[in-house]
Amino acid sequence: MTEAAHHHRPTLKQKNKPFKSKHATKSSLKEVAKGRTQRQSPKARASANAAAQLRTNRRNSAKQAQLKKRQSLVSATRIFSRTDGAPRIVAIVPLTDDVKARDVSERLAQSIDGTLEEDPTTGLQKLRADRFKTSLKFIPLPYRQMYAALDACKVADYVIFVLSPNVEVDQWGDTLLRTLQAQGLPEVVTVVSSDEPMEPKEKTGIVKSLLSFIQYFVPSQSRVYDMHHSSDTLNAIRALCEGKPSDVKWREGRSYILSERVDWANGMFSITGVVRGSHLSANRLMHIPNFGDFQVEKVMSAPLPRHHKGGSAGAMEIEPQLLAEPNEEDADSLVSSNDPDDMANEQTWPTEEEMQGEANGNEHEKIPDAKVGTTPKAVRKIPKGMSEYQAAWIIDESEDEGEDGEDEEGEGSGEVEMDEVEEEEMVDLPAEDTEMETDGRRSVAFQDLDAEEEERQLQSWRNRKREEEDDLAFPDEIDTPLDVPARTRFQRYRGLRSFRTSPWDPYENLPRDYARIFQFEDFKRTERAVRRRAEEEGGIEPGTRVTVYLKDVPKEAAQVVPGKPFVVFSLLQHEHKKTVLNFTVQRNTEYEGSVRSKDPLILCVGPRRFHVNPVYSQHLRGGGKGANNVHKFERYLRHGVTSVATIYGPVVYGKQPCTLLRETEDPQAPELVAMGSFLHPDTTRIVAKRIILTGHPYKIHKKTATIRYMFFNAEDVEYFKPIQLHTKYGRTGHIKESLGTHGYYKAHFDGPINQMDTVCMSLYKRVYPKWCELWKEGQSAPVANGGGDGDAMEE
Repeated sequence: MTEAAHHHRPTLKQKNKPFKSKHATKSSLKEVAKGRTQRQSPKARASANAAAQLRTNRRNSAKQAQLKKRQSLVSATRIFSRTDGAPRIVAIVPLTDDVKARDVSERLAQSIDGTLEEDPTTGLQKLRADRFKTSLKFIPLPYRQMYAALDACKVADYVIFVLSPNVEVDQWGDTLLRTLQAQGLPEVVTVVSSDEPMEPKEKTGIVKSLLSFIQYFVPSQSRVYDMHHSSDTLNAIRALCEGKPSDVKWREGRSYILSERVDWANGMFSITGVVRGSHLSANRLMHIPNFGDFQVEKVMSAPLPRHHKGGSAGAMEIEPQLLAEPNEEDADSLVSSNDPDDMANEQTWPTEEEMQGEANGNEHEKIPDAKVGTTPKAVRKIPKGMSEYQAAWIIDESEDEGEDGEDEEGEGSGEVEMDEVEEEEMVDLPAEDTEMETDGRRSVAFQDLDAEEEERQLQSWRNRKREEEDDLAFPDEIDTPLDVPARTRFQRYRGLRSFRTSPWDPYENLPRDYARIFQFEDFKRTERAVRRRAEEEGGIEPGTRVTVYLKDVPKEAAQVVPGKPFVVFSLLQHEHKKTVLNFTVQRNTEYEGSVRSKDPLILCVGPRRFHVNPVYSQHLRGGGKGANNVHKFERYLRHGVTSVATIYGPVVYGKQPCTLLRETEDPQAPELVAMGSFLHPDTTRIVAKRIILTGHPYKIHKKTATIRYMFFNAEDVEYFKPIQLHTKYGRTGHIKESLGTHGYYKAHFDGPINQMDTVCMSLYKRVYPKWCELWKEGQSAPVANGGGDGDAMEE
């Protein structure tokens, strides 16, 4: 008989049911709870009464959401109600050269048996849609007009993209779509138009292909309307007349006007149109694209003639009334920058000797100032009767005395006698300013470069791509010059123990032009106050037809070109003042050229466009500042990396989208370089340019090494001795002493280093961008160094 296997008890300790007293006191229960309070779980099953209550709440909340949605729809389309209301603005943008915008508007009008009323001055077309109790205003844009299309889409309620069944969208159309996508699009309707209708067998495939193409840029598109099909044409105009225009975020809080008539009389500029967007205030500035910001003189009503119900031919004219005038206390000024006071800086008072020496100075030693607008001209003496051509061959004594000084001593007496004889026959010949005329002629005429200069420019153009690749492989590394001491070449640089945490005073050694900009103590609070004040102030309601009179507008601004919409935007308070603007930008994936910091570009932000030379820097994850608000300067704007572009420009409110364009030979076909949005106007944000000086380990003994080729004299070693060293393999160290006179030095590291390692020293200096200038269509980019009054800031 075998013995049974021994087993342990499944539970080694008996667990009894805990005792619960029905007569526990409140204090004992409170002690056991230890501050915890019982809360009914939201997932617990409710009783029948509670379930009915929840059902009623759900119905009420759904009803409130439905009512709120209906009210928002009514408020958004209220100004478009009735045929006498404000017309819906529709921009028609052709994307190929074989389609015409006017053909689309004519087919849309034929679908409801309407008649287009075209204004020959502005080129706008108006359509009364009595069937849908509204009216439309078409902006037929010509093909390959980039900036006209951008301005039209800024004020449009709907955008119609016209595609062709025969011709594909070229590079220009692709760039336009990407730019509009970054700028912000209203509601989009896509149509296909051609001279001849499509073949029934090919129509399905063509429409499907075009829909797939447009959905890449506008994912909300669900169909493409065929303009040769009557039902599609009717559905397209129904979508324009009965739909709710989508909101463009950057237009919130701003009013704008699409001009119906522009006048310039007696030095006063006036524009007539319907107020759109937000309330129009006469105290705010108005921006005219290509011309700048201007003050409002007054706002008058401009109602349309009222037709009689009896159908009589006559129409009753309504007298215009004064709606608003600017208040002198609250109106914005045109002051955009501060006037720095040099006397507010530290001054060295002159001594008494210097003041007396200036007062007792000789009068004949002082050179009189030239008159304004003139240049002092030298006067030469030539024999009487000699022409200017012959006088050009006479060598001045000042030019000849240095070379023939010895000969003049021996022949001095003869020259004196000749001068006495010919003194009466000499006349004065003022020297013409041929040099200035020549320089001015060179700036206009073509200058044929010599072979060496042409070769140099060609090599510079070819090496730019190579420089960008080298900077990516060896970032910020430069060679120490042999002919200039390093302490002189890099005297404006400093060393930092930690780039992220080492202190750096943002107000240290600022350039003089930095005193011209404005700084906000709390920008977000200022923005909230400005928007709240604009809502409380009110103004002229949207949908009102007005005539706005502006001050000091040049006469050229009143020239309206048919096919190019003339629009004006109102600015918020302080948006004319200059400050630091930071934008987060990302490169266009289709652009292959190199983009270097301070390259001239066109910045499109909100309703304005500027010539800028942005400085790029690193963007910290999450948009933080770090401990010292120091950010590394980027020499190039690279693919797949979000960078911060910094400029000096007028204030911007809100997360406005921005695009960076580069001009080409065709002024209407710029290249889209990057797109992004406004970040913040932080004047204390430090953009630090880094350079790395590299050296080679010559001899190594454990943690100590002799380094060469970083410096080339002992004075430079002593000058940069306090700065910390680091290697590419992660070692850190410092300079101990200089060796010899050729820049060798002994360095000690925190661990043994490798012979193949490279010793580096990082130096930093702060860089500043350049001032932006207003972009004008048809005008070339300004000089890279900025305006004539020293707008360009030094690095």
